[in-house]
Amino acid sequence: MESEYSSAALENAVAAFSRLPGIGRKTGLRLALHLLRRPVEDAESIGQAIIDLRRNIRYCRVCHNISEDEVCPVCSSPGRSSATVCVVETVRDVMSIEATGQYNGLYHVLGGVISPIDGVGPDQLELSSLAERVAEDNGIEEVILATSPTIEGDTTNYYISRLLSRLPRKIRLTQLARGVAVGNDIEYTDEATLARSILYRTPFEI
Repeated sequence: MESEYSSAALENAVAAFSRLPGIGRKTGLRLALHLLRRPVEDAESIGQAIIDLRRNIRYCRVCHNISEDEVCPVCSSPGRSSATVCVVETVRDVMSIEATGQYNGLYHVLGGVISPIDGVGPDQLELSSLAERVAEDNGIEEVILATSPTIEGDTTNYYISRLLSRLPRKIRLTQLARGVAVGNDIEYTDEATLARSILYRTPFEI
């Protein structure tokens, strides 16, 4: 198919930008043309930053948060409480909760929520690793369910509660207070509301 642009290099750049979420061809073209107006060093710097990001960032083997080391700074910090694990959907949720300054425990990043309509089942998430982690670490006393208050989030919470109920010891299971509006994503909740939800979390009930 013939390119709509006069340059194959421009076409390739637009196509590359368009593969990013939320960026269509029009935005991709605007970004490409912007870079053409900048010094070549700017483009090289951006390119190197992306390469460094992809090569150097990995997922923590304990909680699945992003990290430059095998174990992330949160899991390896001696100042964090290891008695509490906050279960979240994504890395961005970790960032949102950390920004409140109201939580000093550990995390477990699921990588999403159970959503059959989107083809996401329990096996695609870090649910088994959560159960294994809680079973193996006798220092964990409480698991906070901090998924978004949606049908998918509630389904995931229920699944987790069933998983943990099979463990030989009792684990305190709590969820965020419903200061987070039903249907809202955690990452879009303001810090004050999210902080109150963490502080006034409630027992999780089936």
